[in-house]
Amino acid sequence: MKKILIIGAGTAGTMMAVHLSRKLNRKEWIITILDKDETHYYQPGYLFIPFGIYTKKDVIRKGAKYIPAGIEYLLAEAGEIATDQNRVKLTDGREIAYDILIIATGTDIHPEETPGMAENGWRENIFDFYTADGACALGEKMSGFKGGKVAIHVAEMPIKCPVAPLEIAFMADWYFTKKGIRKDIQIDFVTPLSGAFSKPATAKVMGHLMDERGINLVADFGTERVERGKLISYDNRTVEYDLLITTPTNMGDALMARSNMGDDLNFVPTDKHTLQAKAKDNIFALGDATNLPSSKAGSVVHFQTEILTKNIRSYIQGKELKASFDGHSNCFIESGYGKAFLIDFNYDLDPVEGTYPLPFLGPFSLLKETRLNHIGKLAMKFVYWNILLRGIPVPGISSKMGRAGKIISEASGVTSKI
Repeated sequence: MKKILIIGAGTAGTMMAVHLSRKLNRKEWIITILDKDETHYYQPGYLFIPFGIYTKKDVIRKGAKYIPAGIEYLLAEAGEIATDQNRVKLTDGREIAYDILIIATGTDIHPEETPGMAENGWRENIFDFYTADGACALGEKMSGFKGGKVAIHVAEMPIKCPVAPLEIAFMADWYFTKKGIRKDIQIDFVTPLSGAFSKPATAKVMGHLMDERGINLVADFGTERVERGKLISYDNRTVEYDLLITTPTNMGDALMARSNMGDDLNFVPTDKHTLQAKAKDNIFALGDATNLPSSKAGSVVHFQTEILTKNIRSYIQGKELKASFDGHSNCFIESGYGKAFLIDFNYDLDPVEGTYPLPFLGPFSLLKETRLNHIGKLAMKFVYWNILLRGIPVPGISSKMGRAGKIISEASGVTSKI
């Protein structure tokens, strides 16, 4: 029998295991999924932990619960991928042969990549919220914070869930307002981007909301180092803080460096349409592990799994890989006060106004702040654990981004709602 090996049992790996278990002939193919951590994390839920809306228990489950029956689930760490031998060498000395390899190793934060960040107050007055432990520690800090300068900071791009720093800024404004101490707190949003977000229309909307909320946008800030209570840029600008909520440098798994398969940040060079890794034709990658110009977000993984499943079947049959990923991504942007935005975009089309997922009917509004979007954001926890991870199709939501119901500008070649 032939073997498919999936490295990584997070969102991307688990979804691929589910889809492949249904689509492949199990008498011909053995599917093994490998991960070094038995815990599965609902990472979008980290945002709500610092504000007491979720607890750590709400965002963690045993990963084995979501692996389909008949799939080999192996808890071990990969030490090296030997692409010339079609083998993965484990750190415990064992080796696993494969015919097809799927890389779903995700990304992680690396505060040590910014000089001074890890040494000058990490988990004292410098906190991340991209890990469950970091979000919990930040929550403890914020509950006792009485006033001062708060900097919401992005070290460099790309990052997982690009809207998350915006969300933490808006939620902090809401949280401190609810506590009655907002007037005593200065909030700076410090980003290497030229605006509040990488997409111009979204950046404009988010920038206006920052102005309304009294959040100071510090753009084009390339962080050179962190000193005690100070961010310092390469052009010698300084942002002082009493509390730094940072998104440190994001990097792919060090396994990619050990295997000579990654770029400078250990992301896997991957064809942006077929999801075939450029290292070798029997290797595929998806999710946060890739170097694709799409967002590193759970919605992207959801859409990619459908495409990649089709292309792996084509590869097995010796056919051309025709299924094409268009970069489709959508994200709720929590804005506090019981409201949120929703954006939907792909490689070619930036976020615009309109309705989602049904044209003209919604029920969600695009690029507008609504209470229903907030309800949708909270509902995603249930949807994630009970629908997406189990590979249950969601009616009306396609891997290909639809244009119907969106108000697309002349710059996109369309002048009306379609």
